[in-house]
Amino acid sequence: MKNGQNGQNSLAGGEPHQGKAMCSAAAERVYGQHSGYRNLKAYQVAELVYDFTCRFCARYIPKQDRHHDQMVQAARSGYQNIAEGSEDSATSKKLEMNLTNVARSSLDECRKDYIKYLARRGLRHWQAGEDVFAEARGLHPKTVEEAAAWINRLGATEPAEERAANLGAILATQAHWLAERLLDRQARDFETGGGFSERLYRARTGQPKPPVVSVPSVSTTAQRRSAPHA
Repeated sequence: MKNGQNGQNSLAGGEPHQGKAMCSAAAERVYGQHSGYRNLKAYQVAELVYDFTCRFCARYIPKQDRHHDQMVQAARSGYQNIAEGSEDSATSKKLEMNLTNVARSSLDECRKDYIKYLARRGLRHWQAGEDVFAEARGLHPKTVEEAAAWINRLGATEPAEERAANLGAILATQAHWLAERLLDRQARDFETGGGFSERLYRARTGQPKPPVVSVPSVSTTAQRRSAPHA
């Protein structure tokens, strides 16, 4: 049949189904809970770091400067690898953890790039204990627009370029910490529930699924309770 006209791949008019495709009990037993990365605070902050870095580089670093592409790619690797790891967790917990670790390393690279930018430009790198550092650390912008509004706020004593680079370093630090918490949760989940091979065995033998005790701090709500800001 053409273009899913049997109704299983598309709705009338050719629009794809919006419901969950892998919705059978068998799929749940075999693949377990996977994907859902958009609900992870680690992913949300890493994606913000990418959007922020794209705008920062477009504003302050010439396209021909190798640091431009380097920073954008490091930030992109952060959120993309968290997403890919979440998707791949259906059949490989090892790959999920490997990709999350790549994301963690990339976000730390992005943090270091912001700090090096401050040094190259002769701008001040804010330190813990300074009021402006505490203010930026507690900002938690949801969008690039919120971050830009804070950077360009009237009455700020620091140059906008300095504020932008320091905020970028802080956001990357926060995303890096959240990626580490995500890795910690994945390790605990693996110890408790095993991986794909164990799920296949349980599905074939009818053994019950073991309870999974996860680290809750990678969720949006729990991060607000416990995660440090930088």
